[in-house]
Amino acid sequence: MAGAIIENMSTKKLVIVGVILLLFQAFAFMVGGLIAPSPTTAVHYLASKCVDKTKHQEESKWFMPWGPNQCDKIQTFDEAMAKKIEANNIVFAVHIPLPNKEMSPWFQFMLVILQFDIAFKMYNQIDDGALATIDVGLAYRDDTVSEWTEMAHSFEQRKLTCNFTTLKTFENEGRYYECDLLPFMEVGSVGHKYYLLNIRLPVNERKKINVGIGEIKDIRLVSIHQNGGFTKVWFAMKTFLTPSILIIMIWYWRRITLMSRPPVLLEKVILALGISMTFINIPVEWFSVGFNWTWMLLFGDIRQGIFYSMLLSFWIIFCGEHLMIHLCHQHLDWCPPSHQDQTERNRFSVYWKQVGPIVFGSFCLFIFDMCERGVQLTNPFYSIWASDVGTELAMAFIIVAGICACLYFLFLCFMVFQVFRNISGKRTSLPAMSKARRLHYEGLIFRFKFLMLVTLTCAAMTVIFFIISQVNEGHWHWGEHTVQVNSAFFTGIYGMWNLYVFAIMFLYAPSHKRYGDEQSSGQCITGDNGGNSGEDIQLTTTITHVDGPTEIYKMTGKAAQE
Repeated sequence: MAGAIIENMSTKKLVIVGVILLLFQAFAFMVGGLIAPSPTTAVHYLASKCVDKTKHQEESKWFMPWGPNQCDKIQTFDEAMAKKIEANNIVFAVHIPLPNKEMSPWFQFMLVILQFDIAFKMYNQIDDGALATIDVGLAYRDDTVSEWTEMAHSFEQRKLTCNFTTLKTFENEGRYYECDLLPFMEVGSVGHKYYLLNIRLPVNERKKINVGIGEIKDIRLVSIHQNGGFTKVWFAMKTFLTPSILIIMIWYWRRITLMSRPPVLLEKVILALGISMTFINIPVEWFSVGFNWTWMLLFGDIRQGIFYSMLLSFWIIFCGEHLMIHLCHQHLDWCPPSHQDQTERNRFSVYWKQVGPIVFGSFCLFIFDMCERGVQLTNPFYSIWASDVGTELAMAFIIVAGICACLYFLFLCFMVFQVFRNISGKRTSLPAMSKARRLHYEGLIFRFKFLMLVTLTCAAMTVIFFIISQVNEGHWHWGEHTVQVNSAFFTGIYGMWNLYVFAIMFLYAPSHKRYGDEQSSGQCITGDNGGNSGEDIQLTTTITHVDGPTEIYKMTGKAAQE
């Protein structure tokens, strides 16, 4: 056997494979842009002001804002003052979803954002650093006649960040502050049809609870959940891609094990990349439709973290294993690598300086995720953004992660540049070869460079589409069709990674095809003068040797044959 498929497959067949993969990539984007709806839907709610007339507040009593058993409501707090209703007896009630609608397990998650409508009063202004103490309960039921079942209850604090844009004068009393949105609740599954939120703002002047928070007029909530139509498209993609990657991975490793040598590091890393891609592909989310598994969001984050850590590590090792080691200073050509060099190149420990920071960063992000979504498994109202320390810590994580991503991409570009420069150094030896042999190795160099450029393009596309999804309105109008850009981003990038992993395992699988008789032993390419002269250029690695899987992999310079 001689080299990998990327080296021995004919150019015509490689072009056909590339076109097929490109068509699948275009289809992945079109599925999200033209077939799937927007990934998420936001629904706005205005809390109803219910009056709790019981002398002793019962924890099991739930207040419905509408329907046959709706609560006694007031429209304004002026009405409450006229009726001598205390603030502690007012309950803000929100029913999710809106009337005549139902929630569905296809929605996957539910994120709720809170906003206070606070009016300006000269003698009741918002203090600096004011904290709103919220007594909140969440209940559920699956029909319109059953009693509500408590799902969670908590006392939470949220810092008010409000700005009054006009002069604080008596003439401007009644105008509203501009307040930031506050994170309120996140549920990792939507296993019930109806949800009910009861919110109290208890007042205790002696303990300074809810004092100095201004005159709250209303509470508004925004509920965000995943669209059921997008969920079905997403699950269908996972269901289709899982066997595709699994089959190519089994086929790839079977070819590796059929060789007479043990697998080298690059081949093991490619297998690990395939395993991580399969792990993230397995559509375990199907179970979330039938089971109320609130930990699915956290589990999804863990799977993504494992895959991206493996992908980033793969790129480092992929480039590192192809970097040339020795450079003759007296000549602009490559020196023969020693046996020790080849052994070092095939050891994972050589890359600990590059892979170590990736693993450490992934572990830090895992801890950060556990500090929020891990706690939300028991308290859906918890948010790391609720406190100053948590906000600063979260922002620090995001900023550091962004900087590290940029530095990693620049470092990856630098490694690819080094590989290109080193491989280009071999071109000085190509003219000494016969025409057929020279064309063959020029083709190998071009193929490898093209693959490296595809790798960089995949990384760049992820960054570009992420930015696009953040700065545009979420959809474009294209004739009579509406293109959902965010959906296209999710399905397109997800499809791109699967196609990339598929291509890597396919192209780097051992080939059964031979190139010329010179590949049957030693695989040393010589000049037209033949023999074992000093001009022999070892560009290849015999598959039966322990050096590596491809010819490009072993392109390390002049090697006199022994």
